[in-house]
Amino acid sequence: MTPEREAIIAAARSLFQRGLTHGSTGNLSVRVGDRVLVTPTGSSLGTVEAPDLSLIDLNGAHVHGPKASKEAFLHAALLRARPQANAVVHTHSTYAAAVSCMDGLDPQDALPPLTAYFAMRVGRLPLLPYFAPGDHGLERTAEDMARTHSALLLSNHGPIVAGATLGAAMDAIEELEETAKLFLLLQGLRTRPLTPEQRSALEPG
Repeated sequence: MTPEREAIIAAARSLFQRGLTHGSTGNLSVRVGDRVLVTPTGSSLGTVEAPDLSLIDLNGAHVHGPKASKEAFLHAALLRARPQANAVVHTHSTYAAAVSCMDGLDPQDALPPLTAYFAMRVGRLPLLPYFAPGDHGLERTAEDMARTHSALLLSNHGPIVAGATLGAAMDAIEELEETAKLFLLLQGLRTRPLTPEQRSALEPG
């Protein structure tokens, strides 16, 4: 097993065992040179194995192995937009998915900077318009937005995050989920997010 495959399987198990994915939802990818290893279609992150992983190119075209996730094109889009990124994590985690269904969110900044770690690991979180899972109509929008944002929230769907490493992408998507949880817990209560100055001092690159 290559280190990249081993890392994907370990991350997949971690996400599933902690309830950040369920059933056959969620997918992960890691850049390997000019190719991308990605979890396959219809797989559960709780049971996927290293030989099951698919290899695609940066245009999302299948290269080798089982058929890739129907959302593999999104992974390729984020990696094209962010040459410094080497991994992408997408989940349907409960709290972030719940926020993605809310009306009245700022499409440029869907979650407030409630904590310093959200500002550091996620930054601003754009809310993308709704597209059915696997709809390639989302590809251009996601790629354009990913040029300036490492994390995106897909309407009525869930979050997707690119990171310099798989560990960094995992940290960011977990921070996003916890902030979504806080946001929902605080509904109806007065909050005190970071000030614009505090936020700017912490936001990534």
